Amino acid sequence: MFRRLLFIVFLVVLAVVLVLNPNFKTISAGIAILLFGMIMLEEGFRVFTKGPLQNLLKKATNKLYKSISVGALVTALLQSSSLVSVITISFISAGLISLTGGLGLIFGANIGSTATAWLVAGFGLKIKISALAMPMLVFGIIFSIQKNEVFKGIGNVLAGLGFFFLGIYFMKEGFEVFSKYIDLTQYAVSGYLGVLLYTAIGIIITVLLQSSAASLVLVLTALAAGQITYENALAITIGANIGTTVTAILGAISSNVSGKRLAGAHLIFNIVTGIIALIFIFPLASLVNYLAEIFGIKYSDYTLKLALFHTIFNILGVILMIPFIKSIETLLLRIFKEKIKGTDEPKYLNEAVLKFPGTVISSLINETKHLYKNAIFEIVAHALNIHREDIISDKKIKSIVKKSTTDMQIDVEELYYKKVKSIYGEIIRYASTAQNTLHLNKKQNSTITNIKIANRKMVEIIKEVRELNKNVTKSLNLDNKYLLKEYDGFRKKVIKVLRIIYLFRTENKTLKYAEKLIELKKQAKENIKQNNKSIDMLIRKNLITSEMASSLFNDYANVNEMIKKLIEVAELLYNEKHSIFENNGNEAQKKSA
Repeated sequence: MFRRLLFIVFLVVLAVVLVLNPNFKTISAGIAILLFGMIMLEEGFRVFTKGPLQNLLKKATNKLYKSISVGALVTALLQSSSLVSVITISFISAGLISLTGGLGLIFGANIGSTATAWLVAGFGLKIKISALAMPMLVFGIIFSIQKNEVFKGIGNVLAGLGFFFLGIYFMKEGFEVFSKYIDLTQYAVSGYLGVLLYTAIGIIITVLLQSSAASLVLVLTALAAGQITYENALAITIGANIGTTVTAILGAISSNVSGKRLAGAHLIFNIVTGIIALIFIFPLASLVNYLAEIFGIKYSDYTLKLALFHTIFNILGVILMIPFIKSIETLLLRIFKEKIKGTDEPKYLNEAVLKFPGTVISSLINETKHLYKNAIFEIVAHALNIHREDIISDKKIKSIVKKSTTDMQIDVEELYYKKVKSIYGEIIRYASTAQNTLHLNKKQNSTITNIKIANRKMVEIIKEVRELNKNVTKSLNLDNKYLLKEYDGFRKKVIKVLRIIYLFRTENKTLKYAEKLIELKKQAKENIKQNNKSIDMLIRKNLITSEMASSLFNDYANVNEMIKKLIEVAELLYNEKHSIFENNGNEAQKKSA
């Protein structure tokens, strides 16, 4: 609501300004073109955020210095700290990187964002930028209308840069025209009063433009045109940095908990850095003058000196925040707590993971594993009137079955609706959304198809064990030792499979247990095709009724079918040679195992 109201106020103010002062229209057009260029740049670079870039960001977060360095480098290259933030939120949400690693990327992104000032001050304002912008726009549009995704990405990047430079040109021209009628330097205020006033102006401009980069370009072009003083420009730059926190907070309102934590980190970083820069603005300005002389920057080249100032106080901010990063993480975890999810809610799936193929696939795998090792394992075990603790223990299977004679009185149908149905539906929804909306390669698409197959098999297992549960319970109550022996045999088979699956996913000797599962699956397939000779013998000797025999034959087929599917799902999820693990990083899989 606040965001909508702010937008309406901005439109009204802009309309009034344009009517009262038509000279401002060129500057406004320049800002609009520049913002559009930045949007196109982000869309273009989004194509190249797959594969190598995602792997780089993921691997760079194991050490803080690496995450800060990579965050700075990637942001400088992409010219989009917001895109780095989106990737970071998605990775944290999918469990691919830690919050500490994400904070490092965000802090680094603050340093990388200073590259915009250097690009504009050192290049955009020094040459006739429109001459370079036009060819970029021409080739950019040609590439962007191609069907090939990579060409489209290149086209959007070129067109984005073209509009970015064209926006700078119009803003520069606008200020030069504007200066013929009004000299804004007459409103300059010196001293700390001026610092506070122009910092507030920087905050307002950034909140209105929703981009600190656009604010910085506006300040640089105004400074180059002599419309603001260098001292006031420094204060506006600090205000622009602080103003981005408002944008981050507004964006985090509808975000998940990972987005809120990163917005909180962004707020802490920029507020603390801004306050320090405000307190020490004049000593920092002296430091800039000293370094400018060393680097050969002319004393009167205020645009380059402003870029240097922007870089210095962001680097100092990171250096000052590094010792407190663990404390910041603890504070953010305390303030923004994960919602305690019910048994019918997904644990790993949220909208943020749908931004990139790697994150949604990792989340789908983790969610499927969680469903399999908790809900499915529990329902199958309890349907057989067996405790899970006994299955994963080293007790003999025969003794477990012998002592497990109490009816657990579970309702498989109720457990399915309580623990499986909702999560299964969400897994399928996220999988289908990813396949329909994301640009997946053949292997990624195959992986998601396998995830859907694994989940479908789990639902089929529930249906099969539901029928088995009724007859196992009957066998415990009917006074027929032959019938009980047959159902105890079924239970032994399933317990054996569940135990080996548990060892397969938890022990190091996976090959050993994988071979056992292959053998058990082979036996189950053969048993499905063959009749049970012991049941035939019981019928011939009239040791069981025809109704008992019918149930036994059905459950014999059900048990073998269920065993086959239990093993197939385990192979899909835990066999690292299977395609489900390709291109998704084994680290994330091991976390969930």
